Amino acid sequence: MSWIDPPVSAVREVVARALAEDLGVLGDLTATLVPDDATVTAVVTSRADGVLAGRLSAAHAFAAVDPAIDVSWSAVDGDRLTAGQAVASVEGPLASVLTAERTALNLLGHLSGVATLTRRYADAAGPATKIRDTRKTTPGLRALEKAAVRAGGGVNHRGSLSDGILVKDNHLAGLPIAGLVAAARARWPGQSVEVECDTIEQVRAACAAGADMVLVDNMTPAQVAEAVAAVGGTIPVEVSGRVTLDTVAAYAAAGADLIAVGALTHSAPVLDIGLDLLQER
Repeated sequence: MSWIDPPVSAVREVVARALAEDLGVLGDLTATLVPDDATVTAVVTSRADGVLAGRLSAAHAFAAVDPAIDVSWSAVDGDRLTAGQAVASVEGPLASVLTAERTALNLLGHLSGVATLTRRYADAAGPATKIRDTRKTTPGLRALEKAAVRAGGGVNHRGSLSDGILVKDNHLAGLPIAGLVAAARARWPGQSVEVECDTIEQVRAACAAGADMVLVDNMTPAQVAEAVAAVGGTIPVEVSGRVTLDTVAAYAAAGADLIAVGALTHSAPVLDIGLDLLQER
C-alpha cells in the first residue's frame, strides 16, 4: 500500500457492486461456453498517453472473480504512460479473465482518466500552486477518485462534510462572517475553518474573523491577485469557479496557493486501456 492508494475496504465495496452489476442474476453466460481447462496470458496496455491510477481496483476485480488469476504490474499509480505501453500482464483461466476484464478495465480507465487530467492541470499550474479536487465526485466512487487525483499530482479537499468546516455563500445568507467563524470555533475547536468569499470585502472580513483559509469563488485572475494582497500571506488563498486548462496558469501566477477544479472528477475523459490476449492454452 502507498499513500496514493484508496482504503482497501472502499475498493472491495466498489468492486463488489460493479461485479454484481455486470454479472447479473445468471452470471457470465458466454464464459460458460469456454472450456474449463483453457488458460490464457494477456497484457493490459495503455492505448494513449496518460497517468496510471486504479491498479488496486483492477487487481481486486480480477481476484474477486477468480483467485487463480495472477496480475503482474509493470507500472505503478502515478506513472506517466505512453501510447502502446504495457502496464500489466494477466495469467489464469480464460473464462475467468474474460468475466473480470470489463469491470477491471472500466475502473482502471476511469481512474487513470482522472489522474491524467489532474496531471495536466498540475503541470499547467506549476509547482508553486496545488491543484485540489472537490466533492463533485461520482456517487460511491469518491475514495477511489480522490486517490486518482493524488496519483495525478493533485491534493484532496474534504472527503466528506465531516472533514472540515467550509462556510459557503449560502451559509452566509443574512449572517455575518465573524459570527459564523466564531460559532464554528466554539462548536468544533481544532477544526479548520475555510470561508468562501465572493468579494474582496469578504476576504478581509474572513481574515479579521480568524479564518484558516479563504476560498475566492468566480473571481478573475486580477481579482485573485487583489485577494492575495489583502490576505498578505497570513492564510492560504484557494481559487474555485470555472477554472480551465486555458486559465489555470493565470490563476497560479496571481498567487493562488490552491486551485479547486471540479472537472478533475466530474468531467475527466476515460484513458483508453485495453486487454489483449497473447497466448491461449
